[in-house]
Amino acid sequence: MTGADPVALNAGDHAALLLHGFGDTPQSLRALATYLYTHGWTVRVPLLPGHGRSLREFSASRAADWMGSASAEYDHLHRTHSLVTVIGQSMGGALATLLAAEDATLPALVLLAPYLTMMPKVARIARRYRLVSVLAPYVRSRTDASIWDPAAKAKSLGYGVTPPRLLAELAHIAQAAWDAAPRVTSPTLMLQSRDDNRITREDAEKVFERLGAATKELVWMEGCGHVIAVDYGREQVFARSEEWLRRNATRSHDTGRASV
Repeated sequence: MTGADPVALNAGDHAALLLHGFGDTPQSLRALATYLYTHGWTVRVPLLPGHGRSLREFSASRAADWMGSASAEYDHLHRTHSLVTVIGQSMGGALATLLAAEDATLPALVLLAPYLTMMPKVARIARRYRLVSVLAPYVRSRTDASIWDPAAKAKSLGYGVTPPRLLAELAHIAQAAWDAAPRVTSPTLMLQSRDDNRITREDAEKVFERLGAATKELVWMEGCGHVIAVDYGREQVFARSEEWLRRNATRSHDTGRASV
């Protein structure tokens, strides 16, 4: 897809890995990446396998591919930069949670509407994807309600539909991240829309409480949908995310790690 390219912005030795959501592309995080870059961060936003290409390639991708790509990007940044932080949106938030659970040295984590739970209707389709696939090769996703800003919605590169089988793969990632959340010890900022069409307020609160980090903060966003990095109020998402990365990277330096 035109505009779905990975983002790579080089600004120095402190880096931020940004991970996009299910069926989405780096376009949904490009503005946040640019903001971080202008504040001195090297930024990488990889295009996850199967995404931003074709529905055929999307259908062939699996949870292991998405997690493997995120891990490879994280490892590469660690080999080339002295400090690496992570931001994940939606499914990218689940992938970021899994990375953080495996690396207690991660100095800062930001979760944007992290997808660690499924609404019952979606979970039923995920469990019965074989039967659903016989009836319909694709199911519609609720993209219209995910972004309220009409201008941002028009720019979205999400597929708008998904093969039922991939909902089972998404469920696998969400469950793995839910199980891993208590092992997250990195300082964690979670930003969540009160009107998220994919994650209930109750589930968001459960995810936040489940995170094992001693230092964590939940910020509620108003007047926007699920994809908060492009929707109304995105400027608050940008500023809060950068401030969290910078503050906790500095704190990690004070305890003997590398500093921004």
